[in-house]
Amino acid sequence: MVKAAAILAHINPLTNSHVDIISHFQEDYNIYIFPVRFLKDGKEINTKSFPFPYELRKAMLESVFPKVPNLTISPDYTFFSPFIKYLPPLISPYSWMLRSKILQNIHE
Repeated sequence: MVKAAAILAHINPLTNSHVDIISHFQEDYNIYIFPVRFLKDGKEINTKSFPFPYELRKAMLESVFPKVPNLTISPDYTFFSPFIKYLPPLISPYSWMLRSKILQNIHE
């Protein structure tokens, strides 16, 4: 039986803790990593406390895990402006749509 590990994280930047968690699942799971993104008017929002764009964070992951066949990095954990529409998370239909988007490509 194939198992999946879905990891939703900032990864801003990639840390040793991220690497440890991903490595823990590497042997027995298909790993899906979803670095969070915030988009406004089609452009990614980065701040002083959230400085690295998605493509750079993806490159960080690929450089540490270059040949892991069971690793997928996906941009599906994306919030679209205005971000308030995702609150409260358990009630907002936008949060449920985001959840569905994240889960759509996990086949296990």
